Amino acid sequence: MKGLFIDASDALAEVFHRMKQPDDPPISVNEQGQVAESELPGLLAGYDFVLVDHTRMTAAALRQVPQMKHVIFLGTGARSYMDPDELATIGVTLHTIKGYGDTAVAEHTIALMWAGARGIAAMDGGMRRGEWLRTEGMQLAGKTIGLIGYGGIAGEVARIAFGSGMRVLAWNRTPKTAPNVAFVDLDTLLAESHVVSLHLLLTDETRGFLDAARLAKLRKGVLLVNTARGALVDEAAMIAALENGAIGHAALDVFDVEPMLPGHKLSTLPNVTLSAHSAFRTPEASDTLLRRAQDIAKLLASGR
Repeated sequence: MKGLFIDASDALAEVFHRMKQPDDPPISVNEQGQVAESELPGLLAGYDFVLVDHTRMTAAALRQVPQMKHVIFLGTGARSYMDPDELATIGVTLHTIKGYGDTAVAEHTIALMWAGARGIAAMDGGMRRGEWLRTEGMQLAGKTIGLIGYGGIAGEVARIAFGSGMRVLAWNRTPKTAPNVAFVDLDTLLAESHVVSLHLLLTDETRGFLDAARLAKLRKGVLLVNTARGALVDEAAMIAALENGAIGHAALDVFDVEPMLPGHKLSTLPNVTLSAHSAFRTPEASDTLLRRAQDIAKLLASGR
């Protein structure tokens, strides 16, 4: 049984080779980056499984490669790149990797929150242009952060936020309890939170979760942080709310279309802080991610 890492960046290819163990199944590494759908059948021919970072995997393409039975997605948000149910209809099983970057993403979430609260990006940009911009920011100690979705990442965000003196609210689709976290209904969270941070998986049910109606229920001037998936939010409604001040600031690591297109409206708004889908990118998280991917491949090769 052999596999292909179809879209390795130079950095991930280096990590992959470093984390490889002698008893791992053979896995070839394609370092061309994101692959077009038309190229998939040719590249995947002869392989039993594929490791995927950010290439869209369609049933139409994989149907042409009958030997291919497993997709190992490097992360949890596979639905941004493929339809697991559709793949299952052609006998392809999707494997995702949870928990590898909980601390990394949580720290980035907190970093975006602080940067947005204090206008760091605006001041940095102004000073680079020779301007002396001084912004009045939000003091976060004593404020309320609301976490929409409560898994491993949200748990880490809650720990750091509570340690910073914040009140922590959370809403989850299934009942949960956690130390120093008050679980409330969604309307309460939206109304009371000075900061709202998204931590949902993207599914058919959560796509567009923060639509115009829910955005209208947010506390006026809220700081919205998204390190989960761009499609969880109605982008047009969010932009309108940023323009009219209903949302005071958005700090975003994820977007509907990635990479974000040059000149995108979000890049022109002064009350937006942007990062390039990099919340999970730390050496520690990358090492864990690529090792777990190869562990899955090892299990598949052993028939488990």
